[in-house]
Amino acid sequence: MGRRKRTKPFYENVTIEDIGAEGKAVARVGDVVVFTKLAIPGDVVDLQVTKKRKRYQEAIVKEFKSYSIDRAEAFCEHFGVCGGCKWQILPYEKQLFYKQKQVQDQLSRIGKIELPEISPILGSEKNTFYRNKMEFTFSNKRWLSFEEIEKDEDIKDPNALGFHVPGLFDKVVNINKCWLQDDPSNQIRNFIYEYALNNNLSFFDIREQKGFLRTLIIRTTSTGELMVILSMFYEDKMAREQLLEAVKKEFPAITSLMYVINSKGNDTITDQEIKVFAGRDYVLEEMEGLQFKIGPKSFYQTNSAQAYELYKIARDFAELTGDETVYDLYTGTGTIANFVAQKAKKVVGIEYVPEAIEDAKINSELNKIENTRFFAGDMKDVLNEAFISTHGTPEVVITDPPRAGMHNDVVDTILKMEPQKIVYVSCNPATQARDLALLDSLYQIEKIQPVDMFPHTHHVENVVMLRKRLD
Repeated sequence: MGRRKRTKPFYENVTIEDIGAEGKAVARVGDVVVFTKLAIPGDVVDLQVTKKRKRYQEAIVKEFKSYSIDRAEAFCEHFGVCGGCKWQILPYEKQLFYKQKQVQDQLSRIGKIELPEISPILGSEKNTFYRNKMEFTFSNKRWLSFEEIEKDEDIKDPNALGFHVPGLFDKVVNINKCWLQDDPSNQIRNFIYEYALNNNLSFFDIREQKGFLRTLIIRTTSTGELMVILSMFYEDKMAREQLLEAVKKEFPAITSLMYVINSKGNDTITDQEIKVFAGRDYVLEEMEGLQFKIGPKSFYQTNSAQAYELYKIARDFAELTGDETVYDLYTGTGTIANFVAQKAKKVVGIEYVPEAIEDAKINSELNKIENTRFFAGDMKDVLNEAFISTHGTPEVVITDPPRAGMHNDVVDTILKMEPQKIVYVSCNPATQARDLALLDSLYQIEKIQPVDMFPHTHHVENVVMLRKRLD
């Protein structure tokens, strides 16, 4: 006899009280903490529990009984489905409030260390059309609305070019207008979508691993340059060239039109050969008179204007006089390294991705910067005693690791180097807090500055300056 399936709780007239980790809405039913999505503090809802854990439950909103007085009108027609811009129903000043709170809570709760007063979060001047890079997915399994499903009719347009539905890896929302990237991004995507339909080009089927068109990447710069990268699952020279030629003719302003044949099981193209169809193999971004070359595999902060503000804060926190050796860990394409170089004696950048390091070197050459050195390799392996002996002990370390934070070996090496100052730039205050606790034995936090790089999401960047404790 099989086990009887237990009915999960259903809660009525529950008031959303707060916003917690990962931007989830928080409610309390008795002593039970319940997390849900697409609701904000002040909403009164009915909740259907979907997961039960020892310390909390997860639920979906079945009905809104009343809306919060703070609720804003969603500006995007795809809100609640595509998974992006989940906070657009929260006024921007409230978004900043909860991001500031997130930094405070995570540094104090996870780090459990002495903190100075946290500076007010720096908001983004633009909170729509602020991204410089977007990636869209082709799929022959378009997400269907409930109305379409209930009609139980044959779907005449099953193809989509847009974003994956959260939790459904094979379903893609067909995007008409995305509010994250400025024009001509929407025009380019919609043109390619219509061209593919009109010319019977097959869209990718991720389950069956078949179909011609796979992904589309669009990069824009503040200088007005454009990069478009089309990924195909297999080579069809005639179809590929006709499509790319049509894009080139329709959008002559494209600076770099590229393509890749990716027959792997996943969509990543960092390990693939990306070829030029028209124009250059890079675009140029500018920041404070410096130029930065961005190739198809390059990492560059996706909010260009706010990246400039972030880097200025990092440079100010470093308090450089011109006599310092600076180590820039997780340097990427050397943006921070080149940005601070004119105020340092020497900057040493380390990064895992070899192509990024080559871009970093080119960016130094492009800007006639001669006091930078860049090295590729795993941070915990490169940053050893021999390396430090060769390149000098740094007075300042700037570190900007990925969301997972720094490897323990890297933290240990920093503690052994004993730089006078550490500037820690993080996209994840939780892992930053963990690392700050490890550094606490030798370093005291002096400054904390949150920065909003991603409006309408729960993500927040945070910059911390640590100074070596006096003996």
